[in-house]
Amino acid sequence: MIKVDNLSYSFPQKNLYNNISFSLEDGQHCAFIGRNGNGKSTLIDIIMNPERYMFDGKLEMDPNCRIGYVSQFSQIEERKDTTVYEYVAEEFIKLQNQITSICTEMETSMDIDTLLEKYQQALDAFNAIGGDDFESIINKKLNLANLTRHKDLMISELSGGEFKLIQVIKEMFSNPDLMIMDEPDVFLDFENLNSLKDLINSHKGTLLVITHNRYLLNHCFNKILHLENMELQEFDGRFIDYNFSLLQTKIELQELAMADSEEIERNAKLIDKLREIATDDSEAARGKSLKARVKIQERLEARRIKEPFLDIKQPNISFDIDNKTENIIALKVNDYSVSYDEMLLQNVNIEIKSTDKVAIIGSNGTGKTTLLRSIFKNNSDSIEISPEIKMAYLSQHQGETLNESNTIFEEFFDAGFKTYAEIKSYISNYGFEGEILDHKIGSLSGGEKNVLQLAKVSASKANMLLLDEPTSHLDTYSQIALEKAIENYKGAILMISHDYYLISNCMDYVLIVEDKTLRKMSMKKFRRKIYANHFDRDYLEVEQKKKSIETKIELALKDTNFELAKALSEELEELIKLL
Repeated sequence: MIKVDNLSYSFPQKNLYNNISFSLEDGQHCAFIGRNGNGKSTLIDIIMNPERYMFDGKLEMDPNCRIGYVSQFSQIEERKDTTVYEYVAEEFIKLQNQITSICTEMETSMDIDTLLEKYQQALDAFNAIGGDDFESIINKKLNLANLTRHKDLMISELSGGEFKLIQVIKEMFSNPDLMIMDEPDVFLDFENLNSLKDLINSHKGTLLVITHNRYLLNHCFNKILHLENMELQEFDGRFIDYNFSLLQTKIELQELAMADSEEIERNAKLIDKLREIATDDSEAARGKSLKARVKIQERLEARRIKEPFLDIKQPNISFDIDNKTENIIALKVNDYSVSYDEMLLQNVNIEIKSTDKVAIIGSNGTGKTTLLRSIFKNNSDSIEISPEIKMAYLSQHQGETLNESNTIFEEFFDAGFKTYAEIKSYISNYGFEGEILDHKIGSLSGGEKNVLQLAKVSASKANMLLLDEPTSHLDTYSQIALEKAIENYKGAILMISHDYYLISNCMDYVLIVEDKTLRKMSMKKFRRKIYANHFDRDYLEVEQKKKSIETKIELALKDTNFELAKALSEELEELIKLL
């Protein structure tokens, strides 16, 4: 369906791709992964609008290929006065009206042949997307996404997550040859994420999906495209098998690299000795021997294995605090209520200690973000914050905490940093290198903006963090780095998240939205609830064992114990077969 051959493309200040090649076949469900800011969204735009770009290489695609697209950004405001049914059925209704109009025109027109041709074209298009059975098809899709009850609601009455699913359904109904989705999972709650998984797996056509969601990656795709450091590799198979393949290759290459390093070290010592001898003895043979050894050393250095997909640098996220408190009450919320057109939260009572790590969970649109924002602004009589507590806030709406017209340098200068060198040194820990400090924040990817938010939160050295969907848009490497930072943090955290892995690995307990209030739930009960409603219990238990073995392999590689790493990889392979 698509063939890309040796494609290269650069912005004025950044090289994105260096002779990348891949193909996409009919019916494949392909996940497109890679670190934030590497150019995934740009590559998708090149595929959709090649005439806008001056690139080297070839992009081959059927000129009649119809592409459906779901953006990572919702446009809910544009269609808020339309019902869900009208929005989803727009193409059906348009063609139906067109056919009716042509039939009416035929009754009085003399140019029947032209109208018959138009009628046939419209009828073919109508039949291609389900024809007379379209209401039944719509009902089946809405039922699959658990949205049948919303069929007659206005778009404005949907949560952001529900509207995202409706966008996916609408694009699927247009029956595209290729459907492209850019991070369709962002901000979806557990129920909607499961619905998205079901929609993806039910789709019979070709899919290309940018995603960093570990649950979707492990459940939905049979091909992987991985973009790193201007290079791309493709893998036919599951994401879990791709990761295992990377790990096996890493073990083999590190063992070879170590052997090379030992040989390079021996050769370097010999060169040093030859240089000493050559200094004392001007005999020509000594000089030739030295030159020969230097050439051998250059060849050894050149063959050092440098694989862009193996040793990917994680951002160095860490949350330090200026004022470490004992186990005091950091936050009290007493009889808090909030409403818009209807009551969202009522009589909320919570108490957070200065070392508690707590996740707020619940369906999209239930008032969680409003509560967190109220706590940060401290603008309600129902909220009490200890005078010893300093808060930092990460917003799911990145423009709340980042000035997108600022450069990165200006943003951190405004945050209290003193010099360009200080900002450059600090921000390099988060993966921002070189000239990027002078880039406007508005030009960055969603993931890069979230990493910047994390860098600002860290720089505040606050002893209580309010995090609203902190993993949204983050690549998997940044998600894992964030998990480590949260695990090591000594202050309090109140976090809204739908990321099962982050909650399960890092939180002490959860506050779940039920009956318009918050109820405390232990991690044990939370896991049981998630197992029952959204996940497969055996799958998640095997996932935990898998993570434990992968950690042991990483430690074995750090100790250069390659025999242990190989033995553990065999154990891991058997475990993966269970998935």
